[in-house]
Amino acid sequence: MKRTKGLAALLAFMMVFTITILSVSAVDLPSVGKFDGKLVIIHTNDTHGHDFDGTYTTAAVAQLKKDYIAAGAEVLLISGGDFSQGTPLVNQSLGAAGVDFMNAAGYDIAVPGNHEFDWGTENFLKNVERAKFPIIANNILNSETNELLLSATTVFTKGDYKIGIVGVDTPETATKTHPDKIKGTKFLAGKEMFDAVQKDVDALQADGCDFVIIVGHLGDADESIGNRSIDLLEVVKDADLFIDAHSHTQIDGGIKDNSSTLRVSTGSYLDTIGVVVYDGKTLDAKLIKEEEYKGVDSSVYTAIEDVNTSVDKELEVTFAKTEVLLDGNREPGVRTQETNLGNLSADALLWAANNYMGDGAADVAITNGGGIRDSIPVGDINFKHIKTVFPFGNTVATIEVTGAELLEILEAATYTTPDAIGAFPQVSGLSFTIDTGVAYEKGEAYPAGSTYFAPKNPGTRILNLKVNGEAVNLTKKYIVATNDFTASGGDTYGAFYGKPAHNIGLPLEDALVDYIETELGGIVSEKDYGSTDGRITIKSGPYTDIKPNQWFYDAVLYANSNGLIAGIGGGLYGPDQDVTKQELLTILYRMYPDAFEKKSTSGDNWTEAANYLNETLTLGFDRLESAVTREEMAYTLLKVIDAAKINFATGKEATVFKDNADINAKYVDAVKKLSEIGVLNGSPDGDGFVFTPKSTFTRGEFAQIVSILKKTPLAEGSLILFPHAA
Repeated sequence: MKRTKGLAALLAFMMVFTITILSVSAVDLPSVGKFDGKLVIIHTNDTHGHDFDGTYTTAAVAQLKKDYIAAGAEVLLISGGDFSQGTPLVNQSLGAAGVDFMNAAGYDIAVPGNHEFDWGTENFLKNVERAKFPIIANNILNSETNELLLSATTVFTKGDYKIGIVGVDTPETATKTHPDKIKGTKFLAGKEMFDAVQKDVDALQADGCDFVIIVGHLGDADESIGNRSIDLLEVVKDADLFIDAHSHTQIDGGIKDNSSTLRVSTGSYLDTIGVVVYDGKTLDAKLIKEEEYKGVDSSVYTAIEDVNTSVDKELEVTFAKTEVLLDGNREPGVRTQETNLGNLSADALLWAANNYMGDGAADVAITNGGGIRDSIPVGDINFKHIKTVFPFGNTVATIEVTGAELLEILEAATYTTPDAIGAFPQVSGLSFTIDTGVAYEKGEAYPAGSTYFAPKNPGTRILNLKVNGEAVNLTKKYIVATNDFTASGGDTYGAFYGKPAHNIGLPLEDALVDYIETELGGIVSEKDYGSTDGRITIKSGPYTDIKPNQWFYDAVLYANSNGLIAGIGGGLYGPDQDVTKQELLTILYRMYPDAFEKKSTSGDNWTEAANYLNETLTLGFDRLESAVTREEMAYTLLKVIDAAKINFATGKEATVFKDNADINAKYVDAVKKLSEIGVLNGSPDGDGFVFTPKSTFTRGEFAQIVSILKKTPLAEGSLILFPHAA
């Protein structure tokens, strides 16, 4: 498929991911003759063992493939990974049943997800051998030989189409899987991963493939920054389609993330089935949602039903009751906040550690929210419920840490909060506040190939930490009951890495069963777990429309706290809202209050300073209430800096923007000088940068300018920029 390289993201001063959402195209359901000569790609991801109980079943996927073939299409059926773990239906066989279901449905290709490794690399490779379709990934290596564990790519010829496919798995597998289970397995991450994918895309094109697909179990969640699909597509060029997974994101119609590559994803659990149609020129995408398709392959359905009946017979033995819904939802839920099931699970961990090892064996308990996989409805509780909540076979372990390390652990495990994170701590014996108004500042990388970083200053986001009602003592030692995965340094729990841990050997699911039966008398009551009890308090930032991991977040907080840029009302900052000339001048005046005559920037006369600067600096703006462009902003900023007699100590060679010719001659010198100071950096575009001078200047970008100016050293004797870092 021929492509042109579009502009990279439109940034003024650092990268902004501008998302273009395609309209949901006219992708039709199968109809005889309607798809002659077309390529149809059916895709699923993150099915997690919901082959029989989702909105759709794997039997429906199988029939959909048959129906498109009957309608004249060339068809590929692709999985984005996490197909062999999730519910007892597939867990009881360590994923083998999930592969059998895909064999029966006629899958053509799959990539592994991180959960394919939950039972270890050796078991995963057995399931690869079991599959009657290729499972590929170009970033999973034997750490001793550096040889690929799987094929990196595969090629299909379908009618007139030669389709090349590259597979890639999340490097987070290294930290989201128990380290003991993946010893000797290495996952390329970041630039190494991007380079490997680009190399394979180029090789497939050189081999004559006219349609290239990347199937990546990467996702677009903030907790995966640096290894997400959208990070990869900022770098890797010339693929036609990216089938995404891992973050359970639903993308109906496809997205182009500052890229010529269409990205698609179905969400999870067979809630939808993805369909992409290519006619040799155009690419259309759709999610088939509930009630849109009724087809079912009866033979595949029966095969799955037989396994499901056998598993149910084994596990559907009632042992307790719950008077309340026990919340194991993903978000909002165990990955974003305290929940009653999180409390119950952590209480069970703490009780089990002390019950099996003697009172005093553990002071507190922490378990990662991502390890809690489902809710338990009101009514009878059976072993299938418990196996679904805790499917990984993890065991109870204890580990000793100092109060300071405990603080670090909690801060690292909540670094994306309020955004969801699998490490989110569900706790017992602890209480604390998470201040999401403070951005997480990365310290050193955690060891053993972790994709996570320790907090630079523990205690900036985690406040009021108490252990059993008393303020934490940073030097005191505490014993934490947790699971063997986190105890080994899994996920963000790098502070545990290398510490001696005592593995009790009791599975988490057994600890939960024993606690409910013995301590709760077989009843999870409304009195005990009808609501959460304030173990975790989440303090919001000043604005609801910005989040800690957005590039302008720190800058907005700085500008707000120093009285330079206020919100737009209703608890909103409006980062994408255009800056008017009036606002630009008013805020620049606030930055240099001692350099000009005293004028008002607030109250009824708030426009006084703007009018004064427009006139004093002979800017010549006619309509101050109109939006300011980037080139006008640069010109105005330099005029104000010069008038305030600010001299910067640093300088660099000016960036030659690829669109310099588009800058009005009046503003060229200002753009050049601000680039030399380091204030204007432009946005990446291929092998250079663009400035996009005619685009409007946004409030997010303005906050960033304020922050950059704050951090730029001043020459000796220069008027002090207010406020300015010492």
